[in-house]
This record gives sequence, structure tokens and C-alpha cells, in this order.
Amino acid sequence: MSKATLTIDLQAIANNWRALDRMTGAETGAVVKADSYGLGAARVATALAEAGARQFFVALAEEGVALRQALGEGPVINVFSGHMAGDAEAISGATLTPMVNSTEQLLRQLETLPGHGFGIQLDSGMNRLGMEPAEWAALRDIALSQNPSLIMSHLACSDEPEHEMNDAQLRSFHEMTQGIDVPRSLSATGGILLGSDYHFDVTRPGIGLYGGRPFTDARPVVTLDVPVIQTRNVTPGETVGYGNTWTAEGTVKLATVAAGYADGLQRAMGNAIGAASFQHNGISLPIVGRVSMDLITVDVSALDEVPTTLQLLGPKQGVDDLADWAGTIGYEMLTSLGARYARTYAE
Repeated sequence: MSKATLTIDLQAIANNWRALDRMTGAETGAVVKADSYGLGAARVATALAEAGARQFFVALAEEGVALRQALGEGPVINVFSGHMAGDAEAISGATLTPMVNSTEQLLRQLETLPGHGFGIQLDSGMNRLGMEPAEWAALRDIALSQNPSLIMSHLACSDEPEHEMNDAQLRSFHEMTQGIDVPRSLSATGGILLGSDYHFDVTRPGIGLYGGRPFTDARPVVTLDVPVIQTRNVTPGETVGYGNTWTAEGTVKLATVAAGYADGLQRAMGNAIGAASFQHNGISLPIVGRVSMDLITVDVSALDEVPTTLQLLGPKQGVDDLADWAGTIGYEMLTSLGARYARTYAE
């Protein structure tokens, strides 16, 4: 095959969910938005449901409809974007639970879907989604009279345990929900790791399920094996790739592999400080020259024999390593992995 193979370990995802679930006394949900961070929401959510997850979170109503088709009746599917104009049919038909973010959304929910379940998102300081304290104070009694299923907020800096924003948002969330007899949710993966004060009734792990920081004990989830198209020797002074950005200082054996930025492998990884590399049998093989649309060149001089594939993601090297080389975060690397891969699932 000329396509790279992306293998997704569903058992590792399930085990990561179980590990995060054991850290709390709360119900543990699962964030499967953006097609489970690019790994296939239908397959991933089904594996998580089999592991015990009963609440799922998506970004858009359209994602929720597709997820309902995969999961069937029973699991709760919460929609972070709430009730947008035109969503009523999807919310009702797929039995979705919108996380209402504003006065406008609350009115839309009550007018178009009276009696249909919903949750509420509060802004505890991130200034992104949710009702701010004054808006919530004005609507609180009306909203609570409709029996919302969940009240949630989201932490801005939970991947930095010492950041003062964590305590500030925790205090704000307590103040806005004091005396309310409704399940509450504040923590995604980072919040779970902050400790029991942040756990409340429902947690919403996302990146930790898929093997990313800040859950450093997560089991690796994805491997990416990329075919070698051609090998060659370059001599001292020869350059490689667009822009002549890499020059051989000695005789070097190069392999050209079949992947590039069209596959979500960012151009910034080429000639990266910190030696972005492929792996083979525990040997690191540095990327040289620029990452181009479909091709990457790799220094394989350390190998006696060049294999048919080289591994970019695996047990020795995860999405956060790639993110560090590209100057971004593991979330972006995962969700950028392209559609051109041959995807396989390990049960």
C-alpha cells in the first residue's frame, strides 16, 4: 500500500477512560467531539459505552445526530454549542441534550421544544461560552423551574495546576451554583487531575482518553506507519527538499516517505529544533528538509537495512512529541490527522 496506516487502539482508549474514572467519585462522561478528536466517533464512542460511559459530549447538534445513530437509545448526548437556530428538529429527533449558553438559547429551547431536556453552561471566567453571573442571576429561577439535567462550566487553565485561574473559576462556579440541586460538571481531563474539589457530579475527559497531556499516565492510543517510497544516498554539500533548507555535511542515506502536511503532519516539523524524527526498532531517524504536501525525507543512515515503513506515532513517540516539534498542542495534531490514511482499529 502507498498510503500510511493509522492504527487506533480502542482498548487503550477504554482503559484510559477507566483510569480517569477511578480517580473520582463522580460519573465519568466522554468528550467525542470533532469525530473523537479525529479518531472516529462511532467506533470510539461504542468502545467507551461498552466500558461504561453513559454521558457523551459533542460540539454540534450534527455531531450528536451521527453519534446517536452509532450508539442507539440510552446514552445521554450533550451538545456544547447549545440550541442554535434551526437545531430543534435534530435535537428532538436524536434526543440530544443542548447545553444552553444564553438567554436567547434558553428562550429558543423553551419555545420550540417545551418539555425536552436541556442543560446549562455557565461562564466561570473563560469568557467563551455560557451565561455570565449577572445573566444567570436574572434567569436562574426560570431555568431551574424547567428541571435542567446538568449545569456545567469549563476551566481555562487546568493543564497548569498552579495557575491562579483554577481557584478563581472554582470559586465562581460554587457561587453561581450554590444551593442548586442539579448535577454539576466543571472538569475535563485537566480538572480531574486537579483533585476532588473540581470533580463535582460529572466529569468530561477528552484528550486524556486519546493519550495526550496532561494525563501523562495515559496508554498510547495511535500508531502511524508510513511507507518508504524511495531511498538514496546524498553526498556532502548536496541539499534536500524545497528551499534547500538542509545541506548534507557527510554522506547520508535518505528515505522519502509517503506522508506530508496534506495528512496533518505540519510543515513546521521539517528541520525542527529538537530533532523531529521517525522511529524503527527503537532507533530515532531525524526528518531532514521541509515537510512537503505528500512527502517527508528522513535520515536513515543509522539503519543497516531500510524497512518498508517507518513509524511516526507509537509507544516511543506520541502526539505531544509531534506537537512540541511543530510548536503546537497534541489536540491540534490529533484533529489534523488527515483522511488519506488507511485507518485500522485494534479492539
